[in-house]
Amino acid sequence: MRPGASRSGQATVITRRTVLLYLPLGSCLGPIALAGTKPKVIGILNPYFPANVKASLDRFDLEMRQLGYVKGTDYVIVERMAEGHNEQLRSLVEELVRQRVDLIFATPTNAVAEAQRATSSIPIIFLSVADPVGSGFATSLARPGHNLTGVTNFAGDLQGKRLELLKQTIPGLKRIAILVTAKSPNYSTFLPQLQEDAKVLGLTTTIVEAQLPLDLEAAFKAIVASKSQAIYVWGDPYLWTAAKQVADLSLRARLPTIFLFVEHVEAGGLMSYGADTQDWMRQSAAFADKIFRGAKPGDLPIEQPMKFDLAINRKTADALELKIPQAIWLQATRVIE
Repeated sequence: MRPGASRSGQATVITRRTVLLYLPLGSCLGPIALAGTKPKVIGILNPYFPANVKASLDRFDLEMRQLGYVKGTDYVIVERMAEGHNEQLRSLVEELVRQRVDLIFATPTNAVAEAQRATSSIPIIFLSVADPVGSGFATSLARPGHNLTGVTNFAGDLQGKRLELLKQTIPGLKRIAILVTAKSPNYSTFLPQLQEDAKVLGLTTTIVEAQLPLDLEAAFKAIVASKSQAIYVWGDPYLWTAAKQVADLSLRARLPTIFLFVEHVEAGGLMSYGADTQDWMRQSAAFADKIFRGAKPGDLPIEQPMKFDLAINRKTADALELKIPQAIWLQATRVIE
């Protein structure tokens, strides 16, 4: 018998409850908040290249589908990426504001700062911000206020673990270089703790600043001259966009590297330990859903990463003739072949 007909053949009233009863398990009627409206416009603001974030945006679309949203029907994405030219972030976010987008995704800290400066009314979801309160983006993690919320990176909590991984991986490690740029967000805030963590492990540190416009060749000459045995690469937007060059120069200098994010390992770096950037997309989609349904960003608690990755590039380890202990391999959540 088809839904909506009685056994006697007489028509019955089809209610929303009736429809729900006949939907397959897991089906969704779509985002109620968007029914009958034009697509919401999501602006993407970051200093990266499109190729750097394609996998993350694909994952975001997947997570939105899980929530019942259809790309192109319920939302569209407008990308504004600086492609390594961080000085363009201000004009790019101003374009998004003029287009009256409904939501801005901004990452990392420098892009969020420009978005905050450009608008106090458009909701902003941020990613990869180590200290949202200290950066002035939130009053508190539990109740950020303003028009921003998002996922914090809390890099300082993981610094010691990265150093421990380097020490366990590299026999006789005593000296490490910390590679940053002069405009690395928050590195001056977290650097003292990183140096203290290194001291506890018996490591000496050398800070090497790559000059802007990004001059990695000179930075690596300084690293080699310091006789460092490994490199701790800061989570810096300039260094992110130059991930392949950093990996190639490290391999040429025969220096093991550790990064914050797996994307650097995919580009050829030795290892990374940090938040699962793909899982950030699940958290971001949940924020977008709540905002589209009427929630205010300032009322949504800032979240911490839920999953963490230890990634190792086996090919790079082999090229460095580095025998990584079995205990480290067993901890790896991703091995890049």
